[in-house]
Amino acid sequence: MTQSPIRAVIFDWAGTMVDFGCRAPVLALQAVFAEAGVEITEAEARRDMGRAKRDHIRALLAAPRVGEAWRLRHGQAAGEHDVDRLHDAVEPRMRAAARDCAALIPGAASLVADLRARGVRIGSSTGYTRPMMADILALAAEQGYAPDVVVCAGETREGRPSPLMMWKALVDLGAWPARACVKVDDAVVGIAEGREAGAWTIGLSASGNGVGLSQEALSDLPAEDRAARVAASAQALANADAHYVVETVAELGPVLAEIEARIARGERPS
Repeated sequence: MTQSPIRAVIFDWAGTMVDFGCRAPVLALQAVFAEAGVEITEAEARRDMGRAKRDHIRALLAAPRVGEAWRLRHGQAAGEHDVDRLHDAVEPRMRAAARDCAALIPGAASLVADLRARGVRIGSSTGYTRPMMADILALAAEQGYAPDVVVCAGETREGRPSPLMMWKALVDLGAWPARACVKVDDAVVGIAEGREAGAWTIGLSASGNGVGLSQEALSDLPAEDRAARVAASAQALANADAHYVVETVAELGPVLAEIEARIARGERPS
């Protein structure tokens, strides 16, 4: 089998390889904020999806409506101690929600098996902390997906959209140059991570946070509604300068083949 010129592919988790619709973080965040006396909407929970959960919580509390609701409920603006308290509370919620939403997205395992057969290293970067990933790693492995390296939130000085998590993954994989590597993500901040790292980037428009529906719920939509939601998600990823956008990981094969051809011609991510 011909070796691929791609040195490594770094995948996100929820909405990319597992948890079609990226449901687990929304469920956990809404539950924890409700327990603190401040209800947040699904749209609010999704706005900063892909960031490390501590940064995500900080961004939620900084949002004008949520911040004002917090002040009215607690008598003062949220501070870092509130961020710490919410993060401590969300971690076990996230672990449970991730465990319940751990099904691989169709096509994920077979794609990774094909890449590995052609010498491509497989890595992961995620906004989940290591404890949040404790169950999902084993459950994904049982379904045929076990990355060579997983970098979790908090394991670099900064999370996404900085490139540090992806760079750490590449260092640990021994994969270089970054221009011969690929980042695959459903979130805008994940595309920014890949761009800042100097890699090729592929956005996933249907399976992730941009649409936010399970595979069944998405397929049950009227065709025009489905198309409009996926198109809006794709546009957001394109606006983040993703080199390519497809609907799910199952459609990556032809795009990766095109990237392989471009790398072989000496092209670099622009």
